[in-house]
Amino acid sequence: MQSSISADQINESISENVAAGEDASTPFKVMVIDDSKTIRRTAETLLKKEGFEVIAATDGFEALSMIADHQPDLILLDIMMPRLDGYQTCALIKHHRVFRHTPVVMLSSKDGLFDRARGRVVGSDNYITKPFTREELLSVIEQHIAKAG
Repeated sequence: MQSSISADQINESISENVAAGEDASTPFKVMVIDDSKTIRRTAETLLKKEGFEVIAATDGFEALSMIADHQPDLILLDIMMPRLDGYQTCALIKHHRVFRHTPVVMLSSKDGLFDRARGRVVGSDNYITKPFTREELLSVIEQHIAKAG
């Protein structure tokens, strides 16, 4: 079932919240968007132990309403979610002028070429197969920190 909310409405809402600004002294922020409570908790636990700030969302709609408030430095995004899947969510993030450069790492239980390619088409920056290891997760994040740095 499609929602009646448009990308323009989401982008307008994000822009209004970004205009309020946020303190730049916060630690590196990672948003984890996954409908699996286990994946969210695993990522959150691993990342917090490494000193990252973690913001968790259960689906794309919830995440889009939180992105402007929290302005994550990197987004971990599950592909298969109800309501708004990872491809749709990534496309909306990457089409917004403020967040188009925010790295989005797709998460999937499938390690298929098609899923990776489709993720690239909508703007994802990387891809991790679930279940991921601590090393895989940190390696991908460190790559993006180094690029930004």
